[in-house]
Amino acid sequence: MHRAATMLAALACWAQAADPLAIVRPLPPTQATLAELVAAGALPRSLLERQGQDEADRADEAVLRRTLYGTLALEELSEELGRQMLSAAERRFARRQARVDAAKKLVEEGALPRLALTPLLEELDRARRELDLARGRIRLLEELAEMARAEATEASVSSFPPAALAPPIERFDGPAAFHGGLLRVLALDFELHFGRSLPISANGATALHRALGLDHRGRVDVALHPDSPEGVWLREYLRQRGIPYYAFRGPVRGRSTGAHIHIGPPSEPLRAGGG
Repeated sequence: MHRAATMLAALACWAQAADPLAIVRPLPPTQATLAELVAAGALPRSLLERQGQDEADRADEAVLRRTLYGTLALEELSEELGRQMLSAAERRFARRQARVDAAKKLVEEGALPRLALTPLLEELDRARRELDLARGRIRLLEELAEMARAEATEASVSSFPPAALAPPIERFDGPAAFHGGLLRVLALDFELHFGRSLPISANGATALHRALGLDHRGRVDVALHPDSPEGVWLREYLRQRGIPYYAFRGPVRGRSTGAHIHIGPPSEPLRAGGG
């Protein structure tokens, strides 16, 4: 009990110091320190639980900073990282929902003013928007995965002549080599024609293609339906310049829609040491 009282006094000094340069303050209490104080009956267990929640929240925030808000490009986001991102956003939302529910109960009991709910509801709303953003990114990631799997299916039959391929796949074996310079010109021409950016969904090697064992280097996926006005324009643009492409119009062998235009030759199986 004497040890608990000593730590409690140190905690009080740490919390009350106004100027960090005025005194040498003790370090803030660790999880182990709080556990000892709770065990000694000097602090309520709810304080220990809240610190554990705060630490878990910081860990989830770090995951979201990297995957949802950071510089990690969508093509670098693997399915596993996507699951981690979504789980972190769901846990942060659940914690804030639990705090709102607990506060509402106290308000109903008259132990807390109704205005105390305002900041908690604002935090809950931010967490809900964050969760919606994570879910939207997951949906896009799943669409890219379906596109990549469709390419894997197509790669398995790529030895057949073009005439043997029936809808929903259209194949054009142009003689031109596709490279970054052509992509920049294409993107500029598309923007000048349609007044918006070319919707590139995968540029070169991606985590999804690598996970499927496909070499997607030098290839580009564009999120356009082949029969939309933009898709028709793009297919004609590529044909006039002899650039090879695959146009996926719909489901491929039980896969989901994944309608898109793959620019470049078919993705090949990854070799050992490949990108």
